[in-house]
Amino acid sequence: MPTSVTMPRLGESVTEGTVTRWLKQEGERVEVDEPLLEVSTDKVDTEIPSPAAGVLTRIVVAEDETAEVGSELAVIAGEGEDAPAASEPEPAAVEAEATPSAGKPVEEEAPAAPQAQAAPAAGAAEGTEVKLPALGESVTEGTVTRWLKAVGDSVEVDEPLVEVSTDKVDTEIPSPVAGTLLEIRVGEDETAEVGGVLAVVGSASAAPAAAPAPAPAPQQPKAEPKPEPKPEPKPEPKVEAPIIESKPAPAPAPTQPAAPAAETVKANGAGDAGYVTPLVRKLAAEKGVDLSALSGTGVGGRIRKQDVLDAAEKAAAAKAAPAPAAAPAAEAPATKAAAKPEPSPLRGRTEKLTRIRATIARRMVESLQVSAQLTTVVEVDVTKIATLRNKAKADFQAKHGVKLTFLPFFALATVEALQQHPVVNSSIDVEAGTVTYHGSEHLGIAVDAPKGLVVPVIKDAGDLNLAGLAKRIADVAERTRNNKIGPDELGGGTFTLTNTGSRGALFDTPIINQPQVGILGLGAVVKRPVIVNDAELGEIIVPRSMVYLALSYDHRIVDGADAARFLGTLKERLEGGHFEPDLGL
Repeated sequence: MPTSVTMPRLGESVTEGTVTRWLKQEGERVEVDEPLLEVSTDKVDTEIPSPAAGVLTRIVVAEDETAEVGSELAVIAGEGEDAPAASEPEPAAVEAEATPSAGKPVEEEAPAAPQAQAAPAAGAAEGTEVKLPALGESVTEGTVTRWLKAVGDSVEVDEPLVEVSTDKVDTEIPSPVAGTLLEIRVGEDETAEVGGVLAVVGSASAAPAAAPAPAPAPQQPKAEPKPEPKPEPKPEPKVEAPIIESKPAPAPAPTQPAAPAAETVKANGAGDAGYVTPLVRKLAAEKGVDLSALSGTGVGGRIRKQDVLDAAEKAAAAKAAPAPAAAPAAEAPATKAAAKPEPSPLRGRTEKLTRIRATIARRMVESLQVSAQLTTVVEVDVTKIATLRNKAKADFQAKHGVKLTFLPFFALATVEALQQHPVVNSSIDVEAGTVTYHGSEHLGIAVDAPKGLVVPVIKDAGDLNLAGLAKRIADVAERTRNNKIGPDELGGGTFTLTNTGSRGALFDTPIINQPQVGILGLGAVVKRPVIVNDAELGEIIVPRSMVYLALSYDHRIVDGADAARFLGTLKERLEGGHFEPDLGL
């Protein structure tokens, strides 16, 4: 009996997901629990395994299409059911033709016969609309930043068609079908709502058909001159498949666009590989990698993030290796060049504000407008913790598998102080006239991830000891940076820690993460001379490990005295340094 593959629930607040990539195609065999497709939500990207062994007979939801939780994604048939199920794509394709047929009856009738003749190969209908997929639960629209194809160009299935930017992500929308780009409905820098039609792509069989081509006069004359270049893109799928699995054929990428290579470098800095994503361009600028000198390992020779990282590592190794062989005369200029870093490529440039940065700006301003924020700073002597940490960090890492940093000590002291001062671990509802004092400490940890600042939440942090907090912090930080964090771990926090001292800052005035009423900024731990009272010598100057703790709080519910009491409890716990039982000492 055929098995239906449905969209699982990927988080408490997640109601839908977008299919980003099918790992298996119709007609291929799959095993139980073998990865079948990749799904993206507004909080997490994950793989969905096959619930049964058999043959993938029908894909219901195409790539970049969105499906609700519980809806059908595909159908898997058993061994004896391959043949009957294989005929199902035919009516599905006809149904797909009927959907975009409004206003295009002439285009729809022509491909009906070819599709009936080659139903398994023609997985798409003529005049297929390319729609803006749902790119996150709270994302309602997106802006077209760049069209990678022009009207009349031939496109292949899954070939990047257009780049779209939202307030959360910049991404590429691939073509759902193979054929010709017949119409662009949303121009560059224009905004479309989720589900809105961005373009129309005709089926591959429509290009040779001369009858329907003259019907839409404004568009088809551009489509007619392009049948000749069509054989050029066709070899690409043959090259793309091996490129994904290994790196045997980066050569075809530079051989195809011989003349336009210089233009591509000027336009986007990607060399012969063509357009690269903003994330890759930014990473290349940070690492000092010349994109025009790279051969991409992605589809069609596109440059990926890993290509940039590999090039940066090779460049670093090359700089270190040839140093002994260089002549003394050549060493001096090298030293001078190293002493003067190269200026940032952003100098002197004016560019459009990204939607992600614009959203962050709006939310930060809203936080300041919604709550009355005030920051109080205290100085804490953590010399005892520093001594204890140096003594125990080797054994701690061997026993628990994570490094013992200062952060777990601050986290443990924070949750203990929140238990004594619940007003700092509360939320206020002005409209209802209520305040909720939370019964658990759900601690948010600010993480500097590649896509921006993300705050995963450690639920019930008050129930964990020092080792438990250290492992949970290391775990959520690593998974956040690798985009493996679960959707339910990015919400529900009651208080936040931000370690601004990790970049050397003494302290700052952090902005509250709504609807919380407090956030604690941890400064850098710095050794400096401090006056202390000695029982025998009186006041003496000695080196101590000092840190500033900055508490931003909502003055609508937290008074200055409340903040001072909370920080006083925190200071007393940290300066006491009685963490030996937590470390097994």
